[in-house]
Amino acid sequence: MSDAHPELDGYEPDDQRPLRSRHLQTMLRVVVSVGIIALILPGILITAGTASATATRTCQAYTDYYAPSAVDSNARFELFGPEGPSWYCYIEEFGGREQLLRGLGIIPGTPVFPRNPVEQS
Repeated sequence: MSDAHPELDGYEPDDQRPLRSRHLQTMLRVVVSVGIIALILPGILITAGTASATATRTCQAYTDYYAPSAVDSNARFELFGPEGPSWYCYIEEFGGREQLLRGLGIIPGTPVFPRNPVEQS
């Protein structure tokens, strides 16, 4: 060791205590954890709010096109839906019966309609 670092010749560590106390380490961990949450949480909330608003508007557009006689429409995210985790558009028919209109995908977007309208019976 004396060949690599001659300035450390004869040095023997006499204190085996950590540089920071246990209390200070705990406080640093709490501050760092709160800081990370404060950076990530707003992004998650904004993304969820935007997806919800987009799904609601897209569901309303699909309802107006495919089921104009529906009483109401409802877009909601389901983890265990028919197509897996996704946003789904449900319509409420007269009499209170709810029916799945279509899946909107995990990231809802602009509605896509066929060029020629489908005849509704």
